Amino acid sequence: MELDLTPKLPKQVYGGDGGSYFAWCPEELPMLKEGNIGAAKLALEQHGLAVPRYSDSPKVAYVLKGSGTAGIVLPEQEEKVIGIKEGDSIALPFGVVTWWFNSGDSELVILFLGETHKAHKRGEFTDFYLTGSNGIFTGFTPEFVGRAWDLDEGTVKKLVGSQTGKGIVKLDAGVKMPQPRDGDREGFVLNCLEAPLDVDIKDGGRVVVLNTKNLPLVGEVGFGADLVRIDAHSMCSPGFSCDSALQVTYIVAGSGRVQVVGADGKRVLETHIKAGSLFIVPRFFVVSKIADPEGMSWFSIVTTPDPIFTHLAGRTSVWKALSPEVLQAAFKVDPEVEQSFRSKRTADAIFFPPSN
Repeated sequence: MELDLTPKLPKQVYGGDGGSYFAWCPEELPMLKEGNIGAAKLALEQHGLAVPRYSDSPKVAYVLKGSGTAGIVLPEQEEKVIGIKEGDSIALPFGVVTWWFNSGDSELVILFLGETHKAHKRGEFTDFYLTGSNGIFTGFTPEFVGRAWDLDEGTVKKLVGSQTGKGIVKLDAGVKMPQPRDGDREGFVLNCLEAPLDVDIKDGGRVVVLNTKNLPLVGEVGFGADLVRIDAHSMCSPGFSCDSALQVTYIVAGSGRVQVVGADGKRVLETHIKAGSLFIVPRFFVVSKIADPEGMSWFSIVTTPDPIFTHLAGRTSVWKALSPEVLQAAFKVDPEVEQSFRSKRTADAIFFPPSN
């Protein structure tokens, strides 16, 4: 069966005055189900509230646009109230309860990427809402709700029936919400636009990697992530994950070209990619990208907490490690061609600026 790796845009699942929730569907992006990956996006308008919920999947959240407030409750711990802004990445393990509020003046957009190995549906997130018309209270009879929380019948009716919104609601401008608290961001959030760079190539590109060292909760989530930004016309060298991880990539800004090569040297994807699209690179497949004039950036998760990549160009390329005689025999070329090939790209780089 041929793999369909075509990048896709998400579809709206639900929404209203407060904002919308979008998701990528396994029926349109089969690699989601194949790789047990979920992907979704939350867009909140001003004063929009994504009501408290928990999910059947661990995720990494990345703030694509805007600013606001997030509430995070780990099992049997106190609520953390965190101010969030563009570039923030947050690891969300199993069992965490979250809410999201747009306290800013512009749209707040958050990307969610995660694994669905234990989810109800492969390739999809299922959220369980604590309030609203589809909240857990609505499924229990008034008797059960009353006895569980020691409430009279009248209070139960107000508690269960007052909020008619579903998933996302818009609050009145005068409604007060919790303010972010000093220290609550520590250990929960890493801003990828402000964090120290793991790779920085002049006129080439920059990388910030999320792992267990700079965001310990990544270990509980079970996969790593990174933000990559490459400059105009620059190339991200061909490479692959050598620890059997999948690469799930969302284009944050800009555009460019991508090629993916699989088994038997077959090119399985060659296309133009733009902001808002998502694609998945299968295990061990080799991928490379070249940015358009405006440059390109992407946020990815890799399905292991501390991923290892092999790049096929640059000083640390596997080609540099192989014996000259092996390369000459394998490529069936003379020593002069092999030496020319070996002598190129001697810098310790994974990004290549355009040639002058």
